[in-house]
Amino acid sequence: MAFATLNMKHRQNQNMKKAPVGFSWTVAFFGVLPPLFRGDWKWFLIMLIAAIFTFSISNIVFMFIYNKLHLNSLIESGYAAADSAEVLAPIEAKLGIKIPTIDG
Repeated sequence: MAFATLNMKHRQNQNMKKAPVGFSWTVAFFGVLPPLFRGDWKWFLIMLIAAIFTFSISNIVFMFIYNKLHLNSLIESGYAAADSAEVLAPIEAKLGIKIPTIDG
């Protein structure tokens, strides 16, 4: 999947966040730091512990799955996509998940 970014908006406080989808180049280059900078404490701790026990080999797995994990975390915490259906359709098809929208 080509690199894409979803604009996510929290349903109650209207806070906006960008959620990259596809391969995580930031995890590939910076290891466990992207979840830390995104404020994703749960995945930061999980990735840090995994990196310590596997001597950072686990980062190879996380660079393929972290962006989807982060997107799911945003959805669970009340965020919904603010993008159009044309942007969402191919992303939902590739990821195999239904992404809630602000409209629906």
